[in-house]
Amino acid sequence: MVTPHVAQTSPYSAIDGRTTRHPGYAQSQRHRKKIEDPFGWARAVGGMAQTMYRGIERARARFTLTMVACNLARLPKLLAA
Repeated sequence: MVTPHVAQTSPYSAIDGRTTRHPGYAQSQRHRKKIEDPFGWARAVGGMAQTMYRGIERARARFTLTMVACNLARLPKLLAA
C-alpha cells in the first residue's frame, strides 16, 4: 500500500522516521518522481511555465501537445531498456 505524504526535504524536516521507515514511503517517492518529472519537463522545456493562449480549450490543446512531445522525447530511452 502506498501512503500519501509530503517529501522529506531536509534532515530537519517535519517528516521523521515514523513516516520514512515504511516501505510505502519509498514506493510513494518512486511514483511521485514518475508523475512530477513530465510536469517539470513541460515547464522547463515545453514552454508551459506561462501559457500564451487564452481559453481553456487552447491551453488544454497546448498542454496535450507538450505532453506528447515529452513522451516522444522519452521514447528512445524506454525502448532501449
